[in-house]
Amino acid sequence: MSLYVDDPTRLGTTRLADGRVLGWAEWGPRDGLPVLLSPGAATSRWLGIGAGAVETEGVRLVSVDRPGLGVSTPAPDRTFADFVDDVSELTGLLGLGPLPAMLGNSQGAPFALACAAAGVVSALTLVSPADEVADPEVTAALPDDLRGLVARVAEDPAGAEKVFAGFDADAMRRMVLAGSPACDLAVYEDPGFAAAYGRALDEAFCQGAAAGYARDTVLAMGRWPIDLGAITVPVEVWYGEEDVSHSPDLGRRLVSRIPGARRTVVPGVGGALLWATAEPILASLAETVRPDEPVERDWREEQARRRTVRGRRPGAAQGGGRG
Repeated sequence: MSLYVDDPTRLGTTRLADGRVLGWAEWGPRDGLPVLLSPGAATSRWLGIGAGAVETEGVRLVSVDRPGLGVSTPAPDRTFADFVDDVSELTGLLGLGPLPAMLGNSQGAPFALACAAAGVVSALTLVSPADEVADPEVTAALPDDLRGLVARVAEDPAGAEKVFAGFDADAMRRMVLAGSPACDLAVYEDPGFAAAYGRALDEAFCQGAAAGYARDTVLAMGRWPIDLGAITVPVEVWYGEEDVSHSPDLGRRLVSRIPGARRTVVPGVGGALLWATAEPILASLAETVRPDEPVERDWREEQARRRTVRGRRPGAAQGGGRG
């Protein structure tokens, strides 16, 4: 058992009209508020969000393996638009419609944004979202090594995809841990979370990185063919103040490109935000979709509760807010 993540309540696969299969996992009551999860880089359906959050909010959370990840059938040369079509079809097949809300984490964020721009979700929350690193204004603020990788993707996407195909679960785990601040390591090194994350990575790479992760990464690191200005559904964007991996300005420019989007920066946490502060994030999304809900809970209360439970591990600082 982990303070940060629960095992799925239900696992399954669904066959689409073209014969491909999508893998998925569910948490929460079957009759709960439908929320789709577009997970981060190379994390399969096995990794959900902060423990207990879906039950508290009455949410039916459904995590979907993108093609080639986990048990989902690969789809070579797929695009963001293809993912939108998959989500639209899966929504109907799983009875999540007409328009579920969506949660996008890390590298899953641009896929979630594509769904919002296409109007197939009713609301969107992005948590620690990967920025559009190929946007020239963002690229200019990146460290040299990452800027070079972005240039390589732009110049030779097929060649870059072959490079990313060399990754495996162990390499991904090492990269994440090496780039994480101490406040995130308190989450990632929790025994229960580490076991769940390891299982999610192992399943995500079970078909090889070339099947899914490599294509995901090329799409996420290239220019996004998504009209962010056309998004009309409510969008919230959450970052941890200690996040040094996902956006050089913690999403300030990204949020400015999405009409009406709201940004919250939480102190005392970095890229582990989805698991360290899940309840207020999910509560805010649920309140957006169900406006008659009580006032959203403060993330400070959630951090204080988890800090009390885990004893003297690194906790949250005070301050922060919306921008």
